[in-house]
Amino acid sequence: MKMVLFSFLLGCCSLLVSAQQPVDYVNPFIGTSNYGTTNPGAICPQGMMSVTPFNVMGSKSNKFDKDSQWWSTPYSADNNFFTGYAHVNLSGVGCPEMGSLLLMPTSGELNVDYHAYGSEYKNEVAHPGYYSNILTKYDIKTEATASMRTGLTRFTFPKGQGNILLNLGEGLTNETGATVRMVSDTEIEGSKLLGTFCYNPQAVFPIYFVMKLSKAPKQAGYWKKQREMKGVEAEWDAYSGKYKLYTKYDREMSGDDIGVWFKYDTEEDEVIEVKMGVSFVSIENARLNMNTEQPDFNFDKVRAAAGKMWNDDLSRVMVEGGTNDDKTIFYTAIYHLLIHPNIIQDVNGEYPMMESLKVGHTTGNRYTVFSLWDTYRNVSTLMTLLYPEKQLDIIRTMIDMYKESGWLPKWELYGRETLTMEGDPSIPYIVDAYMRGLRDYDIETAYEGMRKGATTPGEFNLLRPDNNDYMSKGYVPLREQYDNSVSHALEYYIADWNLSLLADALGKKEDAKLFRERAMGYKHYYCKEFGTLRPILPDGTFYSPFDPKQGENFEPSPGFHEGNAWNYTFYVPHDIKGLAKLMGGQKKFVDKLQMVFDKGYYDMANEPDIAYPYLFSYFKGEAWRTQKLVRELLGKYYHNAPNGLPGNDDTGTMSTWAIFSMMGFYPACPGDLDYVVTSPTFNKVTIRLDEKFYPKGELVIESARKTPEDIYIKEVTAGGKKLKGYTISQDELVNAGTLRFTLENKH
Repeated sequence: MKMVLFSFLLGCCSLLVSAQQPVDYVNPFIGTSNYGTTNPGAICPQGMMSVTPFNVMGSKSNKFDKDSQWWSTPYSADNNFFTGYAHVNLSGVGCPEMGSLLLMPTSGELNVDYHAYGSEYKNEVAHPGYYSNILTKYDIKTEATASMRTGLTRFTFPKGQGNILLNLGEGLTNETGATVRMVSDTEIEGSKLLGTFCYNPQAVFPIYFVMKLSKAPKQAGYWKKQREMKGVEAEWDAYSGKYKLYTKYDREMSGDDIGVWFKYDTEEDEVIEVKMGVSFVSIENARLNMNTEQPDFNFDKVRAAAGKMWNDDLSRVMVEGGTNDDKTIFYTAIYHLLIHPNIIQDVNGEYPMMESLKVGHTTGNRYTVFSLWDTYRNVSTLMTLLYPEKQLDIIRTMIDMYKESGWLPKWELYGRETLTMEGDPSIPYIVDAYMRGLRDYDIETAYEGMRKGATTPGEFNLLRPDNNDYMSKGYVPLREQYDNSVSHALEYYIADWNLSLLADALGKKEDAKLFRERAMGYKHYYCKEFGTLRPILPDGTFYSPFDPKQGENFEPSPGFHEGNAWNYTFYVPHDIKGLAKLMGGQKKFVDKLQMVFDKGYYDMANEPDIAYPYLFSYFKGEAWRTQKLVRELLGKYYHNAPNGLPGNDDTGTMSTWAIFSMMGFYPACPGDLDYVVTSPTFNKVTIRLDEKFYPKGELVIESARKTPEDIYIKEVTAGGKKLKGYTISQDELVNAGTLRFTLENKH
């Protein structure tokens, strides 16, 4: 009996130990409320395919519905009406796109109207690479998993008539039009048009798909919603404005609102699986992707492979101490970091070239979904540190985009430039990696592309349309009421400062001087009357009447984009000491920055002021404010719950803020090799560094604290050597071996 009990306890302990892997801490529901715009769908790290529950249309009970408001995600934790699995989705973006190829199981009488066939659900489960629920209307269990380019769903039916529907008319995209063809009784192929992301009606592109079922249906056909007819025509067309089922036609079908249905007689708990391969090159490549990555139907194998991929990548960082919620928040943040950018090349290496009808070929990874206005601020630095091999392919992709289209990307989406947001964000993204030592790419071509964006006249400049004013005046004047002029210029300043660093590193001294001087142009905007940056009119006078708070809660604001003067005034991270001098010195700078937090002007939910908490640490005696604020912001805005992000994740940018902050250091200025240190959340953080890039191979961050309230830094040592201030360079960090914090509860 003792031996049996011992064996039982040993087994339980083994299960407990095996369960404590990084992948097991991830909660994919974090960010699915509070406008975080993440989703719990099945996906692999940086995978092209994601299979996501679609619950944002078809029911009046929906709190958020894509057809009644601006909505940019296929899933909301606040809704409970499932209308299928969307294939290929975006995570953490602010505009609706993708989220199409909706696959839905039903039982009973066939109905192809999503308002009618949608179902409420229960028992949701989500893990990296897996999602499931139970449709209460039909008593059908649905499950989804994915490989890099293919999706696999598993439906467990009750006894009776079962149906599987592929809706090609609906999705998050605002574009319409699809074509589908039956290849056999278990296989279909087709394409659908996507695009128009963020107000760009010409940035459209096709997605090609091949879908295969594990069981032949009893009957199959198409549907199409017919155009509404008037007068005499309507009298003889019974389907005017209605869905028409095609039961005796099985050639190809095209239209804006079409679909395919499959009808079965199912036994109790009968399982039918459906796999789908996609490509952005051709139907042939979609089939090749499907047959290569999923030659058979093996749901558990695909799910296990996806989980292993996630655990391998998440295990680059191992943490000890903290609460289970802390670990969940941390590892979910890394999970979100590794969703975009995602690969776009097929298994044969083919991909759609940037802004071209041509097909390119790569032997590495070609990436897409570049939300660079967001990610240059911190994601680039974290990718360089944790995943340098991925970062290299990301940067090579950006340079290839320049070779193919003539411009570095701003906000690229599946081979199309959407021109979303402002600035010249490829420059700081690439320069930050280069300055940190990641250099295995064509930097001369990259520099050529950067210089083109920085010097081309505005009327010919895709990236800097107001470059004429910027180059001649040193600032961008307000020429229209809401033209975001100050925001544009601030982005150009940080880009040009980074470009000056690269020019200097490449021996281009005259260019370095030119761009360094340009980067100081922010001083034009400083207004002593308000103590903030303020829009300037073409005649050189300040804009009036001026309210530095105008622009809160995404209200339109003269000169500023998605924010106000308080959200942007301190966004000159390359010259914080210079800004402090403009404001009257260190004390006035610190007092004003503290006021931003005290009066609630700080916006944690957007990027321009994301580094504000770390700016205090540049001034002697003020670093405690950073340590206090960072800990407070983590506690206030990051939770192990659907509302656990401060707002839109912006393809991992908000998550990256948490990752760095919880580890105890943050890159407050893109291109600057110094990190600002703060008190870590965990007792121990072990980062497995890639020895090809960082010979030390490991960085251990230890925190000595007596109580959880010990959040103030008494001392930091790197490799046994005490830091003199509250910053640590890239070289010091990756060669430290051990970074040790001694913490206390007072400052």
